[in-house]
Amino acid sequence: VQLQASGGGLVQAEGSLRVSCAASGSFLSNYVMGWFRQAPGKEREFVAAISRSGHHTYYADSVKGRFTVSRDNAKNTVYLQMNSLKPEDTAAYYCATATRGWTIPTLTSARNFGSWGQGTQVTVSS
Repeated sequence: VQLQASGGGLVQAEGSLRVSCAASGSFLSNYVMGWFRQAPGKEREFVAAISRSGHHTYYADSVKGRFTVSRDNAKNTVYLQMNSLKPEDTAAYYCATATRGWTIPTLTSARNFGSWGQGTQVTVSS
C-alpha cells in the first residue's frame, strides 16, 4: 500500500487543521492505521491510531481531547483533525499501517508500523 499525506500548513496557536492520508494499491480497510509526528531533532512520536472499522481509537496523552482520528474506508482515506493547536504540535505528521493489528501496547511504537506516507508539515505559530 502507498500512502500520501496532505493538508499540512501554517496555523496560529489555538487554530485547527485537518490532515489526510490517502491510500493506493490496497484497501485501507485492511489496516489499523496510525499517525505519528516528528519535530526537528526529536524522535518520531505516536499521536493516534484507529482500528480497521473506525470503531476504536487511541491517542497520546499530549493530544487527547484536542485531536480526533477518523477514517472513510470508502474513500480509502484516514484523517487527523487537530484543534486547539499549540506551538509544540509543530512537526511533520506521518500516517502508517500497523503490522500487529489492534494491540494497544504495540501501537505507540513506530517499529510496529510498516508502510509510511511521506509526511506533511504542520507549523503552529504562537
